[in-house]
Amino acid sequence: MNETWLNKVNWADDGLVPAIAQDAASGRVLMVAWMNREALRLTAQSGEAVYWSRSRKKLWHKGEESGHIQKVKEIRLDCDNDVVLLQVEQGGGIACHTGRESCFFSKLENGCWVETDAVIKNPEEIYKQ
Repeated sequence: MNETWLNKVNWADDGLVPAIAQDAASGRVLMVAWMNREALRLTAQSGEAVYWSRSRKKLWHKGEESGHIQKVKEIRLDCDNDVVLLQVEQGGGIACHTGRESCFFSKLENGCWVETDAVIKNPEEIYKQ
């Protein structure tokens, strides 16, 4: 595959671009992560989401520990070419390391953050440490 398409992305000074993972069926935003050039290339090549972990400073194949792999159905780039949108099929129905469907499980209600989504699976059962 010709990789000149990667040049269209407006990479930030640190070489990263934000990536939104959205459930392809429901449209729910599951998570936001970061990609570098290699992560985006590998995602397009493999059909599975690969991100750049800023805390670990390495590539991160989503689901490598949890088994909750994201099968990529579509990759889109926003109008400014500086945000990537992945439409995915979320393995196990869990995208968040807290064991929830989405990382966006807290809702602002009357000046307080309220956890509105139940834990599907206890993270201690997901991550063997």
